[in-house]
Order: sequence, then structure tokens, then C-alpha cells
Amino acid sequence: MNILDKFALAASDIGIPSQTGDQLVTNILNLFYFVAGVVAVIVIIISGFNMTVSGNNPANVAKARNAILYAVIGLVVILLAFTITHFVTGRF
Repeated sequence: MNILDKFALAASDIGIPSQTGDQLVTNILNLFYFVAGVVAVIVIIISGFNMTVSGNNPANVAKARNAILYAVIGLVVILLAFTITHFVTGRF
């Protein structure tokens, strides 16, 4: 045994978490899904507000309705991507 081995510390000894590559990819994807979901919900809220205050302007109502539709479609895509990636990472 080398004299330096006596003074070497493992990452877990000093509180640094260690992860495998699969765990790191899963954590990054989960962060991406969370951020994308939050953005979609914020878009829905803002578009709903814009729809209610647009009054009788049909162009603004249509613009807000389309934004809500696209945000809901985005949420569905995010949920499908989340389901698919967790199914695939769980299998391999």
C-alpha cells in the first residue's frame, strides 16, 4: 500500500454524491421535462389571461386560443416523451 493511499478520500467520504451515467442522463431528462412542463403551464395561464382581456378583438382571441392549443399539445408531447424514456431506461 502506498503512503498516499492512507490520505486519499473517496467522494462519498466528503459528501460528494456519485452517480452512474444512466442516473445522470435520467436526472437531466427529468429536469428538462419539468422545465418544459412549467413553461407550458405558464403559457396556458398567460394565454388564458390574454383571452379574457382581449375583449371583442377576434384576432387576439384567436391568437390566445392557438397558444393554449399549442401549449396543451406540448404538454402531451412532454408526457409521451417522459413515458417513453422511462420505459426504455427501465428496460436496459
